[in-house]
Amino acid sequence: MIDFKNKKILITGATGGIGYNLVKKFHNLGAKVIGSGTNEVKLDNLKKEFSGVLVEKFKLEEHNKIEGFIDDVNNKLNGIDVLINNAGITLDNLSVRLTEDNWKKVLDINLTSTFLMCKFTIKKMLKNKYGKIINITSIVGHTGNVGQSNYSASKAGIIAFSKSLALEYAKKNININCVSPGFIQTEMTDKIKEDFKKILIEKIPSGNLGSAEDVSNCVAFLASDISKYIYGETIHVNGGMYMS
Repeated sequence: MIDFKNKKILITGATGGIGYNLVKKFHNLGAKVIGSGTNEVKLDNLKKEFSGVLVEKFKLEEHNKIEGFIDDVNNKLNGIDVLINNAGITLDNLSVRLTEDNWKKVLDINLTSTFLMCKFTIKKMLKNKYGKIINITSIVGHTGNVGQSNYSASKAGIIAFSKSLALEYAKKNININCVSPGFIQTEMTDKIKEDFKKILIEKIPSGNLGSAEDVSNCVAFLASDISKYIYGETIHVNGGMYMS
């Protein structure tokens, strides 16, 4: 039985489809949760829907404010047991048309912010001699994708970064792992044209898109103590579309 009673969890990107489900999952499992994001309306809705959940509006591109943000979360929760780096953006275009600014913005928010969030959170975890970090990557970080060279690079970078981090802190009782979703039914995939979606689903062995619940179940496993001997791994949640 997975029990998160009194566990203190920070979830970034809490207002997206997967992020919302992560907040719901850990709230229902008894954790003390802070969810961060940039959409004030959706953050307020989270706070109203899940009693006791705290929310923070925060822009991850403001790198100079991340340390202070982690200090604030640590004080409000009286510690951070689990960090889930779920936030990310896409700015898609073919590589020859992709601007340097859009390349940098995606790398800054998806990869550099993940590095900084981990860096300052680990400092708190070291004092408690315990911690779990789950970084949400993507299938395209393994396979690549047309029009997403910046996004694919950022997600592949997270995987390699997480392996290095896991090696550095395994002896400190801090587990760092990744979850790599495939194509998940969210507002983003709802915008895909039906004819293209049909072609996409035909490439998935299970024959269907995944759900946010599929992802949050996997994250809950890695965040729990029953996964205490797992370090530097990436668990794929993609219906068999990619098998490493």
